[in-house]
Amino acid sequence: MAKNKLNGLALKKALISGANHLLNNKEEVNDLNVFPVPDGDTGTNMSMTIQSAIRQVEEEKDITAGSIAKAASRGSLMGARGNSGVILSQLLRGFSDGIGDRDEITVPIAALAFKKASETTYNAVMKPTEGTILTVAREAADFGLRAQKKYKDVVSFFEHVLEEANRSLENTPNLLPVLAEAGVVDAGGKGLVLLLEGALESLRGNDILCLQDGQEPVKVIKKRETISTDEIIFGYCTEFMIQSDGDIDSLKKKLLPLGDSQLVVGGSGVIKVHLHTNHPGKALEYALELGELKDIKIDNMRFQHEEILLKDELLNLKKKNESEELERENSFVAVSMGKGIEDLFKSLFVDHVVEGGQTMNPSTQDIYEGIEMVKGNRVFILPNNGNIILAAEQACELSDKEVYVIPTKNIPQGVAALLAFNELNSPEENVKNMTAAIQDVVTGQVTYAVRDTEMNGQKICKDDCIGLSGKKILATGNSYNQVCIDLIEDLYHDEVSIITLYYGEQTKIEEVNALQEALEEKYDDLDIEIIYGGDPLYYYIVSLE
Repeated sequence: MAKNKLNGLALKKALISGANHLLNNKEEVNDLNVFPVPDGDTGTNMSMTIQSAIRQVEEEKDITAGSIAKAASRGSLMGARGNSGVILSQLLRGFSDGIGDRDEITVPIAALAFKKASETTYNAVMKPTEGTILTVAREAADFGLRAQKKYKDVVSFFEHVLEEANRSLENTPNLLPVLAEAGVVDAGGKGLVLLLEGALESLRGNDILCLQDGQEPVKVIKKRETISTDEIIFGYCTEFMIQSDGDIDSLKKKLLPLGDSQLVVGGSGVIKVHLHTNHPGKALEYALELGELKDIKIDNMRFQHEEILLKDELLNLKKKNESEELERENSFVAVSMGKGIEDLFKSLFVDHVVEGGQTMNPSTQDIYEGIEMVKGNRVFILPNNGNIILAAEQACELSDKEVYVIPTKNIPQGVAALLAFNELNSPEENVKNMTAAIQDVVTGQVTYAVRDTEMNGQKICKDDCIGLSGKKILATGNSYNQVCIDLIEDLYHDEVSIITLYYGEQTKIEEVNALQEALEEKYDDLDIEIIYGGDPLYYYIVSLE
């Protein structure tokens, strides 16, 4: 079916169809993980990011192409998980910038939007790597820009852009040797191709539904006559007027993490706000920054009746929060998985722990909420996972606080960074010292292989124990204790004085004791520390200092 233009409704359906197609095939994307460890979560991260985008699209009342694209961009920004999710959010952001406020999309506009999407992702990544989703997006966009004059039919244009994206995807192993060695294409690039495939099917009139077992398709949610209180996530319907000509977009950004069903409109010195939230007082605080409030109305939806809260009590929260925040200048937010690790961080004065790690990367919104939750106006973020650093940096941009991301890639680095902090130093000195401290820690992990593979001439079978450091697999075997010993031997150097082991949820305590004895005998001049970490994926996390 030939189409010269796409309106907002067509774009909305295409986004939903693309999201469903990715969700249906997310395990295929996960399986493309180069390393055979239980962290192949590219498909999961991209799926959760695009679903966050769709939730915002569903709430958007202005059905123009520009508004739908902006809603997708907003939703993906807050829901971005992992590096792949952050990159996807930047693609949607650039795509939205390319469409602008237009009601409809023509071929030239689509070509511009694809190019803007690619440029935005390259600008967002400090060290772009070719042979990844960045390459697939760029080469498809460059083709679209070159070939746009040949097409008037948007569907035909999308078909050929998708063909170029697939060609680029198949070429990724030629650009990135590690992909060729593993015999796979880039996982992020595959996720992008799946999104484009699903969107194209919608443009052809074949909307794709979600086929995941036990999950409903991602679709527009219709209002029901009655709502069970168990299903209400945000309990207070909050409405008020602000006497102001202030920055509406800035207010929207601040209110976005607080709930859903957001509507912020203004003109002639008055801004009208509607929001479903669990924190109406916080919403009022943000509004007070712009001007005087009137017509405040807050309904408790869980009790199924209107309950007007005392305005003075809510507004006093602003003064209370401000006085509490003055009590502490610096705060710390860390990401970790496992009860033992969480307790360790709290003992090192971490104010808030965001749950997450391998296979469960927290979203930008999760980290942003942690930043806003702590009392200090200066916040240091410890991602403790290389796949979470981009989301942490994106969360910083959303906060009005002074926020610093220390690029920790594992738990031992997070601990080292905290120990290097000095309350008497300036923020810049602390960032420098904390960043330097993480370079002095040699780390490794012991886990299991999730599939058969061969790397560096070494055959690895599914369920084998493997010891790795960074991107290198240094030891394999049937016993996680022996693999840990072999790993430490490979990582050891003459300046090491302490070996710390964080044992995981699956590790048997008798095996931990046996390993400690073996290490104390082998390295009798070193301190051997054993700490319960509780990580569900790693048998051991190793630190040599």
